[in-house]
Amino acid sequence: MIRVFHAPGAFAIDPPPGLSELPAPGEVFVSPQLHEELRKEPGLAQLVPGRERGLIGAQGLAHPDELYAYIGVARDQLKNGGPVTFYGWPYTNDETVEPSTLDIVRFTLSGVVLLPLAVYLSVCARLSAAARARRLAALRLVGLSKKGVQRVNAAETVAAAMLGSALGLGIYAVANQIICRVGLPGFRWYPSDGSLSMSATLICLIGCPALAWFAGSFGARKAATNPLAVRRSAIEKPPPKWGLLPLLPGLGIVTGYCVAGATGHVPRDTSLSSILMPLAVVLVGLGLVLSLPILSRSLSRTVARTSHSLPLGLAMRRNEVEPGGALRVATGLVVLVYAASLAQGVLIELDQVSKNTSPVQSYTLSLDGVTQKRQRVFETVAGVRGHGMEASSWADQEAEFPPIIHAMIATCSQLRGMVPDIGRCTDGRPFRAVNHRETYDEDSKPGASFPFHLRNEMGKKQVMTVQVPTQQVLFGDSSGLSALSSGDVVIPPSFLPDGFRPEGASLTLVSSSAPQTVRAVLDGIGGVDPTVSVMTPGVVVDSLQQITVVKTILGMGMVLGLIIGVAAYLVAATDRAVERRPQVTALSLLGARPRTLRAVQVAQVVLPLAVGLLLAVVAGKAAESSYLVTGGGEVLWDGAGVPLLLACALGVVAVAAVGSLPLIGRRIDPELIRRD
Repeated sequence: MIRVFHAPGAFAIDPPPGLSELPAPGEVFVSPQLHEELRKEPGLAQLVPGRERGLIGAQGLAHPDELYAYIGVARDQLKNGGPVTFYGWPYTNDETVEPSTLDIVRFTLSGVVLLPLAVYLSVCARLSAAARARRLAALRLVGLSKKGVQRVNAAETVAAAMLGSALGLGIYAVANQIICRVGLPGFRWYPSDGSLSMSATLICLIGCPALAWFAGSFGARKAATNPLAVRRSAIEKPPPKWGLLPLLPGLGIVTGYCVAGATGHVPRDTSLSSILMPLAVVLVGLGLVLSLPILSRSLSRTVARTSHSLPLGLAMRRNEVEPGGALRVATGLVVLVYAASLAQGVLIELDQVSKNTSPVQSYTLSLDGVTQKRQRVFETVAGVRGHGMEASSWADQEAEFPPIIHAMIATCSQLRGMVPDIGRCTDGRPFRAVNHRETYDEDSKPGASFPFHLRNEMGKKQVMTVQVPTQQVLFGDSSGLSALSSGDVVIPPSFLPDGFRPEGASLTLVSSSAPQTVRAVLDGIGGVDPTVSVMTPGVVVDSLQQITVVKTILGMGMVLGLIIGVAAYLVAATDRAVERRPQVTALSLLGARPRTLRAVQVAQVVLPLAVGLLLAVVAGKAAESSYLVTGGGEVLWDGAGVPLLLACALGVVAVAAVGSLPLIGRRIDPELIRRD
């Protein structure tokens, strides 16, 4: 919640965005979401004092769920304030997501969305490439100039691109209106914030047709330059070896980071890693695309020479002669698996930001102004497995370094819920908690006495003297976030007089450190008292909201990448089916059985795809590990993500195999050969 307290000054100023006037003393303007929360949680009114005058408009809010308030106060009530002459800065101090985290999101979305998109565009640029190339070659042979052939092809592509751009912008406008009102997990936005600017709209309407023009001109170059080779179905040139160049340096960089992480020499130069790591990811992704035809052709030639199977021999010879066809079908799915591995690494790194590495999570609440009845309700919040009161002995403020001790007031069972690794203790007897891995509190000497000032709800005071016991109990804490420190005195609750508590005491609750448990406990605490201040050592609560937003954005990106990758496969598979129909018909007339032809088609697609997926899994995991090594987190190797990635790869192979079966029809159509 953000609150702006305003007192009238010597002269009037323009109100902030979203308000028609500034609140007078005793008046408040609140956001619509805060207005709803005030109705559901009356306790929040303590934080927003005054009479509600109106609501803040959308112009003054970042998103519909924002909790914001302008509170009018008198001049003498405003302390440590500064004069305000205008409202509106070009930046904000309260980002929904930090800029450094946004850079990670942009980098990941570039791999998850833009790489499959580039493959999809390249596939679409070659739609029905063989049939179209033969038609364009025929135009060239009947007298049309080279530029004329390229213009004909580009004009057809531009017309489709203009229609697609307009349709895409219309679909986006409708989707933005629907999704912003429904919302996504973690955040919503106003329709105007998601609307495209005029410049972005013009870029889409002009840039897409321009891109289509260049792609169409390039695609018609072969038909315009050598039409006879196109009409006679000349053998394609083998893919150039330079396609392996981007892959080798990319794998070299990620391998170097992986070796550095495995040998314990984790790089600390973040400026160099911030350049090399994105460069390596791009080089590996580009290398996967360019090296797939080379590897497919080499493997197909080797298998065709050694195999004695007719279907496998036919399939491999076709891939050897035409490696580009397998590239179009398999590349989109290969890049999709590679991008999925990168997304796993980013989610792991972001999860480390908000996740407490300790097995337990503690919550500290000040007990000032909290009744004992409400304290007992706090202690029974769902998810809490241990609790205790922390207090410090009274100290003479005039002394420079007064001796004090810290006490934990809890039973043995409550203490075990807070500190799992603790030795045997006896209920009803105080003891000293000792951890040999921590520095012992020198003031906590056995036999020394310290006064504790107590107070009850009626305001009565009492002094309790605590003598540091000789008995000690060992405890362990690897995280450094335990509720106990070495030298603390553990006092049974029965030692306190009935109804009394130490002054300045705080309540410590402990739960599991699982993120869902932490959220549930925080929600439970807020349900008891929404105005209570909670300290959560080891985790920043604001980061939980950021992680939710980031995961939602990455989830959207992965869904978009999946749609684009599958669309690229479907487009390429359909186009390949159209191109291959004359050859399939010729083989059928020569006596090949439909079962043999289906096996040929499946082998043609599955083998290069399997090679590409294997390379994508290995390269993707290496890139993911190098990303984790350079991220500075505790997790460097994601072994848990390997089975999921392999399952996705096997699923992709199965889908590709099933998608290849419809390429073979049941009826032989010799007309296809006559047309050819």
